[in-house]
Amino acid sequence: MNNTSQEYIRRFGSFRIVEHWLNAVTFALLVVTGLSQKFHTYELSQWIIGVLGGIDTTRLIHRYSGIMLTVMTVQHVLVASFGVLFLKWQPSMIIQLKDFRDAIDNIRYYLGLSEHPARCDRFDYKQKFEYWGVVVGGMLMIASGLALWFPILVTRYLPGEVIPVAKALHTNEALLAFLVIIIWHIYNAIFSPEVLPVDTVIFTGKISKKRMIHEHPLEFERMFGVSLPPEESRHTPADTETVEAAQTVKNPSSTA
Repeated sequence: MNNTSQEYIRRFGSFRIVEHWLNAVTFALLVVTGLSQKFHTYELSQWIIGVLGGIDTTRLIHRYSGIMLTVMTVQHVLVASFGVLFLKWQPSMIIQLKDFRDAIDNIRYYLGLSEHPARCDRFDYKQKFEYWGVVVGGMLMIASGLALWFPILVTRYLPGEVIPVAKALHTNEALLAFLVIIIWHIYNAIFSPEVLPVDTVIFTGKISKKRMIHEHPLEFERMFGVSLPPEESRHTPADTETVEAAQTVKNPSSTA
């Protein structure tokens, strides 16, 4: 293995790593305690509820996990808004027209109609769509969960029909979020050929130079002041070829 394949670039700071794992643990608790209540007639659900100490304890864990999700969602939105408005952070998660073009470009590439994949920036269209699904879905879960937790208070100001609507929204959105994480996120983080056996970026905060050139060439160009031909992004991190695009790789900290 040559030196270039061993070079790594800082992608995420410690704060983002901790934030991700807190969200992962909270999400897991919400899924286990929530879906076991939704599908309470199944033996597995009854076993989970029994292990947790009964239905009252299960509901308590679910509600406290919901509070944790609310706190993390609010802080994330506030920190991101403050950074973009006052610290001049790049709004790298905003969905743009280019993201739809990138999706089309990648489809053409996968079908053999294009010679190179889409040239993405810090976050590609898949990451952006998943991110906004989590943020918007989280807000819906928080709002509907609070309505179910405090139905009397809510119906003082809103029609009573809001409560069954909140219940349907809460349970179905939870199931949808669970399926998206299992099918989409877990595949991309573990089973995708480009990261198999596991994507270590969220553990170390660093990404290999070859993988960054392949997945985020525009960010690489901006960070190191180089210009990569489109053909270079064809080489996956698993390739034996080495792409020499910059003489020195630094370790800049994440700002997003």
